[in-house]
Amino acid sequence: MSQTVQGTSNSGVVDCDIHPAIKSFEDLRPYMSRHWWDYYTTYGLRSRQAFVKGTPYPKIAPSAMRRDAWPETGLPGSDLDMMRRQHLDAHNIQLGVLNPLNPSGGDLNVDFSAALCSATNDWLVDTWTSRESRLKASIMVPYEDGQASAAEIHKRAANKDFVQVLLLSRTTEPLGKRRYWPIFEAASEHGLPVASHVFGYSGHPATSGGHPSFYLEEGAAHPAGIQASIASLIFEGVFERFPNFRFLVIEAGFAWLPALGWRLDKLWHRMRGEVPHVTRPPSQTIKERIWITTQPMEEAPRPHQVVEVMDQIGWDRLMFASDYPHWDFDDPKFGLPPSLAAEQRDKVRFGNALTLYGRS
Repeated sequence: MSQTVQGTSNSGVVDCDIHPAIKSFEDLRPYMSRHWWDYYTTYGLRSRQAFVKGTPYPKIAPSAMRRDAWPETGLPGSDLDMMRRQHLDAHNIQLGVLNPLNPSGGDLNVDFSAALCSATNDWLVDTWTSRESRLKASIMVPYEDGQASAAEIHKRAANKDFVQVLLLSRTTEPLGKRRYWPIFEAASEHGLPVASHVFGYSGHPATSGGHPSFYLEEGAAHPAGIQASIASLIFEGVFERFPNFRFLVIEAGFAWLPALGWRLDKLWHRMRGEVPHVTRPPSQTIKERIWITTQPMEEAPRPHQVVEVMDQIGWDRLMFASDYPHWDFDDPKFGLPPSLAAEQRDKVRFGNALTLYGRS
């Protein structure tokens, strides 16, 4: 990391959510064994949800992408030179974290899922981070298999091109369940945060009452799913068991986080005898062990209320994300409230991310 990143608000941006894309699955073929490539071409992907060849993303734009981000060939996010021109250079991105959303982590065949994740991690290094020093990657893991995920983390952790472990938010069971503990243990051992990005392939509806009629409802349900994950992590005792465990929430907004802490505290005070291993109010754990990205940025009728919520979360826990190249992209030039003080803006734009990723 260059020294310039650590100066004033003119020093650039750390973007915690950039989505690279494969042009096709042929991109992964060089990194897969003959067996698994034959398996893919014969049987394809097998998700826990129907319509595996469809998309969980909105139809408001093709493949949920910005219309101006389509290269001559392939999908938006698949062309490094275009990403450089349109995003890294244009917005002074000094460090961008790549979060692939290929369905590699949640396939029903967990061995195939592990092979896909390993291939994706190799592809991330060869295609992206080795060619562009401003880009770093998330470790993709077959998160429904804790042991296989831990093995992939141990395999990749020494490579400084990887800065975190990535899960999708809709897991088969609540995230604090013991089947996922090997992931948290391995990540903690190597000092890597675990990030949960919204969406996923669990097969469960986005809402607790069933599948919604409209994508609007699904988008509104993202924070609820993340809230359930945070409650599970806290009350299952994950933070007590793994003192170095750090959790990052991506693309769920952030305005709901303080109220979640209040609610969990109230419940914990009344029923703490059920969870004696949870030794302090949940809001304290949230403030100390959970980070959250700004995208999609909340827009309140009274703009000062957004700043008040940010203050309640803590200026050392908010991190900028753009969601490039998706249709709901937040422009780094305009994506934060203009009333922020310079120190607050610097922390959100780059300082907190550099600290979390050990690059300050």
